Amino acid sequence: MEQTPDSVMQILAVIIFALAIAHTFSANLFERLAHAHPRHAGIWHLLSEVEVVFGFWAMVLIVLTLILRGERQAVSYLESCNFTEPLFVFAIMVIAGTRPILAFAETSVRYLARFLPMRSGMAMYFLVLFAIPLLGSFITEPAAMTLAALMLRETLFSRKISDRLKYATLGVLFVNVSIGGTLTPFAAPPILMVAGKWNWGFAFMISTFGWKSALAVFTNAAIVTFAFRAEFAGMESESRKERGVMPYGVIAVHLFFLTSVVAFAHHVVVFTGLLCFFLGYATAYKRYQDPLILREAFLVAFFLAGLVVLGGKQQWWLQSVLMKMDSSAVYYGTAILTAVTDNAALTYLGSLVENLSDEFKIALVSGAVAGGGLTIIANAPNPAGAAILKDRFPESTIRPLGLFLAAMLPTLVVVLVFRLL
Repeated sequence: MEQTPDSVMQILAVIIFALAIAHTFSANLFERLAHAHPRHAGIWHLLSEVEVVFGFWAMVLIVLTLILRGERQAVSYLESCNFTEPLFVFAIMVIAGTRPILAFAETSVRYLARFLPMRSGMAMYFLVLFAIPLLGSFITEPAAMTLAALMLRETLFSRKISDRLKYATLGVLFVNVSIGGTLTPFAAPPILMVAGKWNWGFAFMISTFGWKSALAVFTNAAIVTFAFRAEFAGMESESRKERGVMPYGVIAVHLFFLTSVVAFAHHVVVFTGLLCFFLGYATAYKRYQDPLILREAFLVAFFLAGLVVLGGKQQWWLQSVLMKMDSSAVYYGTAILTAVTDNAALTYLGSLVENLSDEFKIALVSGAVAGGGLTIIANAPNPAGAAILKDRFPESTIRPLGLFLAAMLPTLVVVLVFRLL
């Protein structure tokens, strides 16, 4: 069989990537088709799931590669992709979303809320958007997103609140988690891609990114809390449904598995083995568990795996665009590009180029994390938050334009803090 030139495959990959992005922004259309054509409602409902989009179009790309280039090329490309991050996100979501971990996090947040000069409901809300994202610097951003989203789902989002508050909360959550992992060199995917090669250690991260991120996270959380203070009037914090006392030993075991998976985040064999042991432990002590969020975690992993497959074919044009910019242009350009591709992919492409100036490196990473809340595909943890919270939105759908607009103000805060301070 005559093989298709690489240039043709590159163009096809870009077209499919563009279609996947367009599909993400038009997921509601497929939901309407499901209602209009009930005979085939199943396939339309499937295609309306945002988490399925990139996996679906990745399959289209691989099938076309199989047809045009042959089985060896298709399989070889898949085997060259690194699926460590999707598998890690799956493992960390399952463990971080358990009742003992949530009970520990909620107890800690409630204790801190007692010291804030505001009503308990407002204090809890503020701390979930401020403290939990910063905690992501130590337990990784996907774990922080899972914790924050589950706590919001069971408290604020379980009440009758305005859609404006829902989208504003989601926008701030996504932006704050995107920058909240920059206090350390291992927790945020776009930082992780470059920290080792560029020798960015803890001291560098704190002095260059960390304190600015903490200030921006605090500012965003404070603004949204103050802006919607009227909706919090009379809204007191409620405890989780009582299901018996959670033994300290059970919490300790869960924390052990959580920290162990984080410690071995780059070693698939180790953290998947830990996950298997954890699933056995959770099954043995079902009375201390809610149903594990296996479905949500799997969908998010599928989404990220699809993004890996499609994103791997975009290097030829993305890297060319980035390298034509100076440090100032790359900062704003990366923040914009992040809205349509994973921010870790952008920093990874930058790490492939030799002899970059320190100013360019910092601008590249700053822009990547600053724009990480604008869309669901902008940052790896975003699909996790969307999967957990989407059933609390009208028609169980998070509208991409609504998220984009809600994330604009907190993104602007981050852009200004990173650029001016």
